[in-house]
Amino acid sequence: MDQDHSPPRRARFHGRVELPQPTPCAHPGCTTEAEFRAPASNRVAGHVGGWQWLCLDHVRQFNAGYNFFDGMAPDEISEAQSPLAGWAHVVHDVNGYKFNDPLNALHGKFGQDAFAGRRTNAGTVLAEVDVKALKTLELDASATLATIKRAYKALVRRFHPDSNGGDRSHERKLQDVVQAYTHLKSAAAFRADPKTAR
Repeated sequence: MDQDHSPPRRARFHGRVELPQPTPCAHPGCTTEAEFRAPASNRVAGHVGGWQWLCLDHVRQFNAGYNFFDGMAPDEISEAQSPLAGWAHVVHDVNGYKFNDPLNALHGKFGQDAFAGRRTNAGTVLAEVDVKALKTLELDASATLATIKRAYKALVRRFHPDSNGGDRSHERKLQDVVQAYTHLKSAAAFRADPKTAR
């Protein structure tokens, strides 16, 4: 077959982009010309964190190594895998009658979500006792089991008499923190997944 009759190379094919100037592949040590755009990091979308230009081999390597869950804690992965992730409902309260507004289309007419500040990132509406316990730990509804554990440990260190030279003036606060943590770790919204619990 005559080489001159081969079909012209498409400027854009499976993500291939013809750059106005030859650009080397961003992979360290690679001298091949870059033809594909990829996010600079697999943790941040390209339009937010910037782009890098790679050759075909290295864009394939980047795509093969992509892991959406990379860097997430076990409970964050579990939350992201929930069928309700991203489908948090907005609820309006009109004269005591609450109704769902999944698209928040009636925000202008009925105002804010009736459960604003009481909804977890997974969309679960927290009971008042859960919100109060979170407030005791200086957290809000966006807390996860991991952040609850961290806050608990930090507050116990802050209020424990051993950390205050034997001063027992913070004992009441310490009891409140322990009680709040005990409640939250068994609350349905934050109950540890036996597969990920440590």
